[in-house]
Amino acid sequence: MKFFIDTANLDEIREAHELGVLDGVTTNPSLMAKVGIKGKENILKHYKAICEIVDGDVSAEVISTDFKGIIKEGEELAEIDEKIVVKVPMIKDGVKALKYFSEKEIKTNCTLVFSAGQALLAAKAGATYVSPFLGRLDDISYDGLELIESIVGIYENYGFHTQVLAASIRHPVHILKCAEIGADVATLPLSVILQLLNHPLTDSGLKKFLEDAAKFVG
Repeated sequence: MKFFIDTANLDEIREAHELGVLDGVTTNPSLMAKVGIKGKENILKHYKAICEIVDGDVSAEVISTDFKGIIKEGEELAEIDEKIVVKVPMIKDGVKALKYFSEKEIKTNCTLVFSAGQALLAAKAGATYVSPFLGRLDDISYDGLELIESIVGIYENYGFHTQVLAASIRHPVHILKCAEIGADVATLPLSVILQLLNHPLTDSGLKKFLEDAAKFVG
């Protein structure tokens, strides 16, 4: 499973990269705003800065909702760096844009996916990634992991090359269950990545080891 970090914070991206487990980044205008990045030129420069840190794909989201606007924005984003993946919403014009970008060999990430039917449309249109938001489904008492499993199964049935990118990850259990199901990618906050490090037996074992080692040090 690939690990993407869901942020626009350069320090967090660097920390995940230095940990040696980072495969890419997903971000959006809301995450940009959280770190004070505003204005078109500043946003484009920030995407470039992210691409200079990571080795893998960087999803950059369009804000237009009409076909021509999505295409214009998407092509501009794709020119920033070959790592850029154009993030397109799951709407009618978004699906049309996925097909267009696919034919132009521009990588895409279909976002705001909440059903297997939407994921099927995205795959048929040629999306590189599809992003089902499992945490948001859990928030409304729907089993988000069940959706991930359904999409993975459908894609396997028909040999779609679209990668399942599990989004809206809330905690480590989400990650592990997605890995068991066979999701290709999980995008998650740095805090959740770091939570995978934690186990009380690791802490107690290390404490005992260090206590014993200290007995043999002058």
